[in-house]
Amino acid sequence: MVNFENKVILVTGATGSFGTQFITQLKDSGAKKIVVYSRDELKQFDMSVKFKEFPIEIEYIVGDIRDRDKMFSSMKGINYVAHAAALKQVPTGENFPSEVIQTNIIGTKNVVDAASYCEVERLVSLSTDKAAYPISCYGATKLISERIVMSQKSDTINVCLRYGNVLGSRGSVIPLWNNQIENHLPITITSPLMTRFFLSLSQAIRLVYRCFDACNGDLIVMKPPATSIKTLVSTFELKYGSLAQTVIGIRPGEKLHETLLTSDEVARGAEEQDGDITYVRVPKNSNQNYFDKGDRDVEPKDFTSLDAKQLNAEQVLEKLREANLL
Repeated sequence: MVNFENKVILVTGATGSFGTQFITQLKDSGAKKIVVYSRDELKQFDMSVKFKEFPIEIEYIVGDIRDRDKMFSSMKGINYVAHAAALKQVPTGENFPSEVIQTNIIGTKNVVDAASYCEVERLVSLSTDKAAYPISCYGATKLISERIVMSQKSDTINVCLRYGNVLGSRGSVIPLWNNQIENHLPITITSPLMTRFFLSLSQAIRLVYRCFDACNGDLIVMKPPATSIKTLVSTFELKYGSLAQTVIGIRPGEKLHETLLTSDEVARGAEEQDGDITYVRVPKNSNQNYFDKGDRDVEPKDFTSLDAKQLNAEQVLEKLREANLL
């Protein structure tokens, strides 16, 4: 695994759920300094209180990745970058596409260019399953941001990590349902048939560490299990008993099932393992042919949330309890 000792690490969007946990897990890394770069001053204040006794120096910069000059000046002296800043809500992208373009595309370009100019050693950019076969503005901007990161020509090692829904992240269904139940409201359901990938924040962060050891231009894609909304409802009913439900339908830009790997990426990628995490590494300039891997009679297929290993209600409940979410 990568050695963070005596390194200065900048995290964009650091006050979100990923950034907070990522910084927490750097506690014993021996890093020299962590730079929190985000535009939310209130969350930075809350973080500074939470990490008051943190053993590593933390510098807080209020800034937006859209601000190119600020990004360049903030990147000086940085060794590693974890780029997590993004506008991530699908409805936001559908209603305000120009805003999502400015943050997810232009902002990512600013981060990558600043890292290159300031001779950052390694940069890992976080992406989403919605970047594969995108039908939403959010997904389309993340696909382009992946290409920006992986095509950058510099001495910085640039890597993308693509993964699915993280349990309990802001705007996700689990905290939403918990809030609705607490307020004695029916839980809102898009479609019982909808499936989504299912992974914990700790698993996502472990794979980020793996990405800091990857090669320039690599796309790393996690292959987690999945579950359906119907199964998730059953999980909540195991905990709370019968629940009132309101079906609201699939919103614009949402898919019934998500794709993490396209068939082309499956053809060019190599499956690897890190403990209980299975992932695929898709090299930037891979000449590997799927049919050279001994699967000459099997056509490569997309890896989707419908085809992934499906968790039942009891398994989902166990994972939610492990993550202190239910």
